[in-house]
Amino acid sequence: MHHSIRTHLALVPLVLVLLVPAARGGESDTLPPAVSNANAQLLSQFFAQGGGASPAVLEYRRKLAEYQQIRGAFDAEAGAYWGQVTEKRKGRNAKRRSGQQITLDDYVLDQPPVYTGPKRPVNPEPEETPERPPRKPLPVASDLLRAARDLYQFTPQRPANEVEFKRAYARYALASGLTREQAVRVYSFETGGTGNYDVQAGIEHGGKRAISTAMGYNQLLTTNSVELLAEQGRELIRALSDKVARASGPARQSLEHKLAVLKKMVAHAKSVPDSWSEHEKIGDTAQGWAMHAMVLDVDIGPMLQTHKLLTSVLFARAKGYTRPLTAAELEMMNLTGDGTGLDMVTMPQAMREQVPTSNFFQRGGYERNPVAIRHNTVAKLLAVTDARMDSNSSKPGARELAAAF
Repeated sequence: MHHSIRTHLALVPLVLVLLVPAARGGESDTLPPAVSNANAQLLSQFFAQGGGASPAVLEYRRKLAEYQQIRGAFDAEAGAYWGQVTEKRKGRNAKRRSGQQITLDDYVLDQPPVYTGPKRPVNPEPEETPERPPRKPLPVASDLLRAARDLYQFTPQRPANEVEFKRAYARYALASGLTREQAVRVYSFETGGTGNYDVQAGIEHGGKRAISTAMGYNQLLTTNSVELLAEQGRELIRALSDKVARASGPARQSLEHKLAVLKKMVAHAKSVPDSWSEHEKIGDTAQGWAMHAMVLDVDIGPMLQTHKLLTSVLFARAKGYTRPLTAAELEMMNLTGDGTGLDMVTMPQAMREQVPTSNFFQRGGYERNPVAIRHNTVAKLLAVTDARMDSNSSKPGARELAAAF
């Protein structure tokens, strides 16, 4: 029940009468405990109902109550929607495990609800805000190199120039089974068609501050580097061992030291259970930073960049998808993870036109992704990815990488 300001003001004299002891001949009476307690309760109720509050505060409270009611109703609706998305995803996974065909009924076909109500009002009175711990700075290339030097007594071998790294990447990518189109178009999408081998998210195109640890042609995170060392370590060691065998003199000695360091890193990466969360824990330490520094090495960096994409290609083949992945399809797997990406990739075109992109996200990730929101079906998302690849493939870095193949 709402009380008007007039009602609150009418309470003030009564409150004052109850609170101020009557003076009798210069003597003050002590109120009985029951009366004192009743006065305290009345005073508490008086202020809780807005007594003494300014008109601005009362208006704020009215708007806040309205906002909370509308927002609460929306959150209930959105919660039900995203709960359905989760249940449908579980159902699809179960059907795949049992070899059953996926149909339109296995997806939520409505778009997620959009909040259109009022914004949360601003409190005119100062509010105490809890202190947030300072944000841990993200490591940049200099931090990665320092960690490699301190923990492994190793400095990655940087290329003499960008072309040298691109050529090394092209050779290894082709030999491993990636196509020129896949490599160049994914590079164009991930770096804007101009990124160097050491480009980091945020520190590009005039940016001054790293926004993640994503680095290189295919934007590997620290966790990606740890995971690739753990899961592809044997292949990385084999490839580098072959290079050692072909070398001689000082070059061989340098490669032998690099191989010894690589073996140590692989052993450390394999020392924890093979899960993203465990690799993420390592990636957030100096040891993970040292492993991530290998992205900058002219021998190992191209291997890591290649395997970031190759693992998706091999995953699709292992699941029975034998048609070559387009660059846009490969990028979907690169961005969303192999399992989720393959869900989109294996979908017939007619279904792609109807299935909302929300089926492949958690609620928080979707609501922070304006691209997925604007291009809100699988077909639209793949189309805009292709369009961006088309546009960026004509830029200098992309043309240089294409020429290296």
